[in-house]
Amino acid sequence: MSMEMSEQQMHWMMKVFQPERTVASLPGAASLTMQARAALLGLDPDYYSAAIAKLTAGAKTSAQVLLAETDVGAMIDRLPLRKDARIFALGDSRTSDPQSWAVILQALISTRRPDDNISVVASAVSGDTTTHGLVRIGEVLAGRPDWVLFFLGLNDARMQGPKPTKTMVDRKETARNLAELRSRVTGETGARCLWITPVAVNENRVSEHWALSRFGVRFRNENIAQVAAAMHGFGDPVVDLFQRFDASSLNDLLMEDGLHFTQVGQQRLAFEIVRCWSGSR
Repeated sequence: MSMEMSEQQMHWMMKVFQPERTVASLPGAASLTMQARAALLGLDPDYYSAAIAKLTAGAKTSAQVLLAETDVGAMIDRLPLRKDARIFALGDSRTSDPQSWAVILQALISTRRPDDNISVVASAVSGDTTTHGLVRIGEVLAGRPDWVLFFLGLNDARMQGPKPTKTMVDRKETARNLAELRSRVTGETGARCLWITPVAVNENRVSEHWALSRFGVRFRNENIAQVAAAMHGFGDPVVDLFQRFDASSLNDLLMEDGLHFTQVGQQRLAFEIVRCWSGSR
């Protein structure tokens, strides 16, 4: 974007867009330098590197805060994970965030269970739908996962334009995509699936946001609810965040865009995921 950005706007860019993930499938993606990433976002390289360090440190701080809470350590101990387990988190911008719930989850497990050598890999690209997930699932399966955590589908419910008449992915197609993703995981590996439903948004704040409005991004929570409902019925554990968070609690957890999570919001996501997952069998 050719514009002078405020500190708040630059922070938003850092949390929402990760160029190295967007171009990860290209042959030269590994050579994308820190300077090149900053340039693609229209940011100063020094600002970019300092911001990445700050965001990463924030995720570690969130993990420490959670582990200081009663019972969280015991929850981590109860997670159904063997030694050397490989966890893959398949998602969109709510997972690709440098201080996402997946990064916090890795810090929680590494701190609480340091000898277990458990890894959490975020396979996430901003804007991805479940259709994109069908493209990327092959890379996840090649990593020989023990668990695949699906926090995907929010962008299926996304709409574009001033008066949109359809979602990016029809709800029936979303259901078929989710079933196909599960079939790939269970048919090609011995991994288990954990479904994490998309969370509601603040519809007005999304449509009025300085960047999202530029592209006509809109959501209706009724459409997000349909995606969340489609994740039930597989017989796998489900973390139903759509039901867990109400509008009042979301206002304290979402960024100014009404869509993405603050560090405190990502910390809350990590807690809810661990809480529900630790009680599954």
